[in-house]
Amino acid sequence: MDAKLQEIRELAQQVGHPVQLMEVCGTHTTAAFRVGLRSLLPESVKLLSGPGCPVCVTHDRFLEHALAIAAQPDTVVATFGDMLRVPGCSGSLESARARGAQIQVVYSPLDALQTAKQHPELRVIFLGIGFETTAPTTAGALVAAKAGVPNFFVLSAHKTMPAALRALLVSGEMKIDAFLMPGHVSVITGMHIYEFVAEEFKRPCVITGFEPNDLVAGIAQALRLIAAGRAVVDNQYQRAVSAEGNQKAQELINEVFEPCDTEWRGLGKIPGSGLAIRAAYAAHNAAHVFPAPTKDVPETSRGCRCGEVLRGAITPPQCPLFRNVCTPSTPHGACMVSGEGTCAAYYRYS
Repeated sequence: MDAKLQEIRELAQQVGHPVQLMEVCGTHTTAAFRVGLRSLLPESVKLLSGPGCPVCVTHDRFLEHALAIAAQPDTVVATFGDMLRVPGCSGSLESARARGAQIQVVYSPLDALQTAKQHPELRVIFLGIGFETTAPTTAGALVAAKAGVPNFFVLSAHKTMPAALRALLVSGEMKIDAFLMPGHVSVITGMHIYEFVAEEFKRPCVITGFEPNDLVAGIAQALRLIAAGRAVVDNQYQRAVSAEGNQKAQELINEVFEPCDTEWRGLGKIPGSGLAIRAAYAAHNAAHVFPAPTKDVPETSRGCRCGEVLRGAITPPQCPLFRNVCTPSTPHGACMVSGEGTCAAYYRYS
């Protein structure tokens, strides 16, 4: 890795001006902090954290909907653990559980499906959170439920990455010279979903993994492309990512979900960036069975600047709450809760 770091220093000199690389994925953010990568880079090379933490970008409106469902009798809400402590207008799922709501932490939607099979007297609602990486497992659970588990439902907040990247680039709020693209999303989608970034916006994209050597190789390749003036999609994670991606997973997503407009924390409503459950699976769509609360749900503030952090507009220390009143034990925003959250990574490692 030392040789690659030296190469990065040499490439930074070739580029000849400061560059900002956005690591889209929250796992990249955490991995870079864990190994101290930011401190090893030249001063002219800065890493920005983007909207790649699925829990962090989930809007408070979804959380309020989940809390309303959890308050129903004979109902179990199943969720990944990161969602449990996210603070919303009416509290968190953790606080709802303390008040007696049946909230189950699961590692997979199939765990929630099994609960539904074992307890036909209960309605089990899985909170579908995540990008293209987790959407196929949710889709698989819905296919299985349609075959004979009528008390299993999904409240979908699944999102797709390309539209968010477009929103960032169109806004022009931040200068982004190149993107480090998430390896696990790309395993499912393949490389083509990033082509518009290179072709329309003339920004290089480098797909890379999560080990230190992967990250360093990805950064070096991004700088190499910038120095050469080449805007292309490059795959530095060939041991896992193919050009076409996992076609069976793509087919499963397309069978169960369809694109929809959805809200992102910090980015607002982005057309076509969500995954709604198709009509063929409407009987298992929690959004139909449990209508959303009609009250207006603004994005929770309380002084928290999580939305700006997700856009790369500020770093966590620029938020006045960071480390003062917002800590992992007393989070004021989703970015401090999730294990992939930028604020949590800064707090733990910076």
